[in-house]
Amino acid sequence: MKHLLYILLCSSTFSAFAQEQDPKAKTILDDLSKVTKAYKTISADYVFTIFNKDKKQVEKQTGKVQVKGQKFKLEIPGSNIVCDGKTIWTHNKDAAEVTIKNFDANNDEQLNPSKIFTLYETGYKYKFDKEEKVGAAMCNVVDLYPSVKPEKKKFHTIKLYVDKAKKQVVQLKMLMKDGGTQLYEIKTFKPNLELADALFVFDTKAFKPDQIVDERD
Repeated sequence: MKHLLYILLCSSTFSAFAQEQDPKAKTILDDLSKVTKAYKTISADYVFTIFNKDKKQVEKQTGKVQVKGQKFKLEIPGSNIVCDGKTIWTHNKDAAEVTIKNFDANNDEQLNPSKIFTLYETGYKYKFDKEEKVGAAMCNVVDLYPSVKPEKKKFHTIKLYVDKAKKQVVQLKMLMKDGGTQLYEIKTFKPNLELADALFVFDTKAFKPDQIVDERD
């Protein structure tokens, strides 16, 4: 699941490849970026499904993410991850353990769901594919191709489905090099909810000292 969160990221611009990018795709992504960055908060529930190369389902999980600026809370099976913009707490429910680290919003190697709905890196090329209906929403489908060290990626294409009317991400498909597919479906998307700052602070009082791993400097 963390793999998604390292990929669904980045507040980047598209200027790096402006001369070779598809102008229609650029317009769609620019509009999506403008709308998404205007939200004060985002709360979303999603479903993550893995299919093998024979298109058979091999895994399915649900998750929830709440975002407020650089603050976020991520709930996935077995773990809760909470960040107040300075500190990040990872609660491993199975191990009954909490790991605490300093948070760096500029570190692309660090988990950062606050960027989850702005799938734009300078390291991607993009091209408009087609229009396709997903549920009740008519979507623009944009293909993203990694352009920075693509040989190190486990996928070759990301298909981004953007609601034409709402300009919101509806779903995302990662086409893997092994022939499989990873599908992320946004089931509920609620922007601009009132989310208290306390939601993004993890209370460790219920844990014993030997259940807390503090890796802060």
